[in-house]
Amino acid sequence: MTAAIEFHDVRRAFGTIVAVDGVSFAIEPGEFFSMLGPSGSGKTTCLRLIAGFELPDGGQVRLDGIDVSATPPYERNVNTVFQDYALFPHMSVLDNVTYGLRVRRVAAPECRRRGEEMLALVKLADAGARRPAQLSGGQKQRVALARALVNQPKVLLLDEPLGALDLKLREEMQLELRGLQRRLGITFVYVTHDQGEALSMSDRVVVFNRGRIEQLGSPQAIYAQPRTAFVAGFVGAANVIDGRYAVRGEHIGVAPAGSPAPEGAVRIEGTIVDTQYQGAVRRWQVRTDDDQLITATRPEGEANTLHREPGARVALSWARAHQIPLAAD
Repeated sequence: MTAAIEFHDVRRAFGTIVAVDGVSFAIEPGEFFSMLGPSGSGKTTCLRLIAGFELPDGGQVRLDGIDVSATPPYERNVNTVFQDYALFPHMSVLDNVTYGLRVRRVAAPECRRRGEEMLALVKLADAGARRPAQLSGGQKQRVALARALVNQPKVLLLDEPLGALDLKLREEMQLELRGLQRRLGITFVYVTHDQGEALSMSDRVVVFNRGRIEQLGSPQAIYAQPRTAFVAGFVGAANVIDGRYAVRGEHIGVAPAGSPAPEGAVRIEGTIVDTQYQGAVRRWQVRTDDDQLITATRPEGEANTLHREPGARVALSWARAHQIPLAAD
C-alpha cells in the first residue's frame, strides 16, 4: 500500500536555525498520526511542509507516492485546520463552510447540499444562518472542521486546533475528533505539544526534539518504552535515574524511612519536597540522599496512610522490571 504521506531525509532551515533536520517517516492512509513536541521542535514546520506553506531545502515530501516538494498548496489534496479557526466574520456559518466550493465554482445547490451535510456531521445542523460571533469556541472549531472537510481532502492537517479551548471542552472535542476521523476514514495529521491529546487520540505518535525525531511508535510504546531520556521526561514525565533508565511515578512505592523494600526491589531514601493532591491520586516530590528529584504517584486512598509533610523522611522503592533502559539522547 502506498503511504499517504512520506518524508525522505527532509531538511528545512530559516537562516542559521535548522527547524527540520534530516527527517524521514511515513503515514499510512486512514491513520490518525500525531506530531508531538515542545515549541521549536520542528513539528509545525513539518505540517507546513505537508501543506505546501513551506518548501524543503533538501529531501522529498511525497503525497500518495508523488513528490510534491515543489508543488504549491492549492494543487495538494490536503486541507488545514488552525488553532485560531480563521473564519470570515461577515459570512454566515454555511457560507464559511462552502467558501472553498464556491471558489472552485461548484454549483450553488451542490454547495448548499454538501455544506449542510458537513454541518450535520459536526452537530451544527441548525447553525447555518448564524455568524461566527454568535458561536462558542467549540462551535467555531466545528465550523472550521466542516469547512476543511467539505472539499473531501485525502489528508486533514490539524495545527494545535484545540489549544484555545478550556479543559473540559478540549476533552470533549478530542472524543469528537477521533470519532469523526473513524467515521470518515480520512488521514488525520495532528500537531500538538500536549502529550495527553497525542496519547489519547492517535494510532501512532512521532516525538520531535530540536528538529529531529526522537521516537515514533504507538501511544502505548511511546509511554511504556521511551527510547531516550527526552521522551521519558516529555511524555508522561517519567523519572530519569542517573541518566541510564526511567521509572514511571505510578510504579514507585512510598513508605516511612527505614521500611524494608519488597523482595528484589530497588530502594532509595530521601526527603519530601512537596506533595500535590490531584483528585484520585497524590504526587510526592522527593529529594533523594544523592540529590535526585523523584516524583511518585500513589492512589489518594493509599496516600492517607503515608507521610506527606515537606521535610519528612520517606523510602521509595520500585521493581527492577519497571526500569526502562534509555539510549543516549
